[in-house]
Amino acid sequence: MEPVTNGIRATSIEGAIWRKSRRSNPSGNCVEVAVLSDGGIAVRNSRFASGPALIYTRDEMTAFVQGAKDGDFDDLIGHE
Repeated sequence: MEPVTNGIRATSIEGAIWRKSRRSNPSGNCVEVAVLSDGGIAVRNSRFASGPALIYTRDEMTAFVQGAKDGDFDDLIGHE
């Protein structure tokens, strides 16, 4: 098995069960995530399922999700 590192082809991650948000739209403009066997979290673009996956630790994803909930990134989408 290929080591799981940033930029790995998402389809190379054995056993990954990809899921996307309920808020995803039907046109496929979605981000998908999968929990890895080591506890890390892989992220990919659903439109390019075989493209690269970015790998994050649980602590990194926790910080990102909490920041999104707190509105830290609202300026990126035109909401402040």
